[in-house]
Amino acid sequence: MQFNKTKIGILGGGQLGKMLCLSAANLHLEMHILDSAPCSAQNYCTQFIEGSFKNYEDVLVFGRSVDVITVEIEHVNIEALEVLEREGKKVYPSTHALKTIIDKGTQKEFYLKNNIPTVETLFFSGKKQLIKHYENNFSPFVWKSRREGYDGKGVIFVKTQNFDSLPDTPCIAETPVKIKKEISILLARNINGEIAFFPATEMIFEESANLLLFQTCPADISNYVELEAQYYAERIATELEIVGLLAVEFFLTDEDRLVVNEVAPRPHNSGHHTIEACDTSQFEQHLRAILNFPLGSTELRKPAALLNLLGAEGFSGEPIYKNYGLILKIDDAHLHLYGKQTTKPFRKMGHLTVLNDDVKKALEIVKKIHQQISCES
Repeated sequence: MQFNKTKIGILGGGQLGKMLCLSAANLHLEMHILDSAPCSAQNYCTQFIEGSFKNYEDVLVFGRSVDVITVEIEHVNIEALEVLEREGKKVYPSTHALKTIIDKGTQKEFYLKNNIPTVETLFFSGKKQLIKHYENNFSPFVWKSRREGYDGKGVIFVKTQNFDSLPDTPCIAETPVKIKKEISILLARNINGEIAFFPATEMIFEESANLLLFQTCPADISNYVELEAQYYAERIATELEIVGLLAVEFFLTDEDRLVVNEVAPRPHNSGHHTIEACDTSQFEQHLRAILNFPLGSTELRKPAALLNLLGAEGFSGEPIYKNYGLILKIDDAHLHLYGKQTTKPFRKMGHLTVLNDDVKKALEIVKKIHQQISCES
């Protein structure tokens, strides 16, 4: 494969697609995007194709126009990708991996089959079956839609015997666990099977929307816990034959036991800090992996804290970034705006990374900034 003669096609043109294109520009790689307009990545790629990554014909035609196909979101038309694979197109992650991960039920079945520790889970075909189970045997549970759930969507913590808010769709119900903290392990695996781990990241969520708000790297965990998390992440990546990035989100319980929450086979929010904090960003690493280039160093240059910049509650419309100029006054602060034309409550509009020799100090800085800025309309 020639270094810069390969047409790379990305299904999805959100912020992950944009940051992949920005990283690709340094290597002068040819990037093609399929998504509806307007989207974050459309002005940063070599060619933008307007269409739907969920539409069979759109994906098929787009895939035949490029050499390597990857995704920035899992919820794509897998049937078209299967045809492209049979035609000899390189699809990373593979449709086998995508079919396992796209459905939270098949994800859980994969963990159980492969003895990967995860939360105790029940499987339901719909609301009627779930109610029948819980009406005479109730205990709190976490409801998750099997499909289309991401960024806090499709997750409901059911604390009382009131099922009115639950959609009637195939779902899983997880037994709540007492969580000390949540961590993410991000790894890259290329076609040759070479694997590189990024340092573990600790995640802090916005509880009402179940969205990642802050994160720190390195995570405040023991070397043993990090190595154990890497062990399980590598097993998942190897068994699924992942090519590209894999993010594995873990719960660390009060008993210091690791359990897998869920995974994503692509660049991930928990790796955004790597743009400034690591020798190789997650986006360059993903491109290296799918092109079968040597993987880059993942060494942490400096500890980092990240703030997801979310749309304020009660506002929908053209975004107004209030007090964002404060960020530009801070040493070693790095602002990334995604260029979304509409803000909504809790929508990811950008992120801020602050580097500091003391990770706790970095977190203090981003928490202070969080209190001073807002994205309204």
